[in-house]
Amino acid sequence: MGSVIPLKKSANSAYLDLKNLLGDKLVRVEGLILQKLESEVELIKKMSEHHLSSGGKRLRALLTLGSAKLSGYEVGDRDINLAACVELIHSATLLHDDVIDESSIRRGLKTTNSIWGNQSSILVGDYILSRCFEIMVDDGDSEILKLLSSTSAKIAQGEVLQLQHKGEADLLEDTYLNIINLKTAALFSAATKTGACLAKSSEKEKKALESYGKNLGLAFQIADDALDYYAKEKLLGKKIGKDFFEGKTTLPLIIIFQRGNNEEREFLLEILKKERRTEEDFSETLALINKYKAIEASLKRAEYYVNVSFDALGIFQESKEKRILQSLTDFSLNRSF
Repeated sequence: MGSVIPLKKSANSAYLDLKNLLGDKLVRVEGLILQKLESEVELIKKMSEHHLSSGGKRLRALLTLGSAKLSGYEVGDRDINLAACVELIHSATLLHDDVIDESSIRRGLKTTNSIWGNQSSILVGDYILSRCFEIMVDDGDSEILKLLSSTSAKIAQGEVLQLQHKGEADLLEDTYLNIINLKTAALFSAATKTGACLAKSSEKEKKALESYGKNLGLAFQIADDALDYYAKEKLLGKKIGKDFFEGKTTLPLIIIFQRGNNEEREFLLEILKKERRTEEDFSETLALINKYKAIEASLKRAEYYVNVSFDALGIFQESKEKRILQSLTDFSLNRSF
């Protein structure tokens, strides 16, 4: 099914290096997340525990911690608190995503909405967001509060924009980039800029880390959308072709629409208008993806953002943290999980 793109083993090691560097802090972040999700309402507790049990890379929390360390933040627990906050924002959006997408599996486990229903999942997602805002208010930094609250609004706007353009085979690449910038890159960017804010860094360093996170997030999402057409389910944690069957137009489809002939474009327009797509539709689309090398082209686009992200950290002095964060840009593009 689809093209097979060789993955670099070193890409995964960059993520593991970051995790090892911040392991003790990450354990504390996990503990705080569990504490914040405590509730006297048994259903909230059950659903939160189930949602968290599906794991996840905790990449956004690690980016917050890593950026704070790179920027020189040393004293206090604010990096722990705000890394947990960033991760909880992500968790809440995933709960809402699963409802919107009618997903039944996430990271190999049943989704909360498939077990307890959409209404409960939306409300628990809202509960998690409210706990995030408690952390922000307790932190007391108006710059960070403004940053993370505006980021939450951006994510919601991205979701609505994607829904608005669902089923559009002729989606403009600029519109797609706007969607993933709001849905994914905005939180990456907020995570890394938060680290700089914690250390009271200069505006130049804040902007550098903001750029690092934004471009890392864009590369990460483009690669994720490409993985949907060729990765193995055990690596990706979701059904292959999930985006296609949900009627989402991502970069591989945009590229084959750009490069295809009139008949192929008409085929894409028709199948994405359908309420349900079949396995045969998916197979025919994969054939077009292979024909026009859409996976390779997507990853080439992502590579541009990888390079911008890597270069953004150039203003910082050489350090272990800088090397690991720069190496992580390759992970966004070549990861196998």
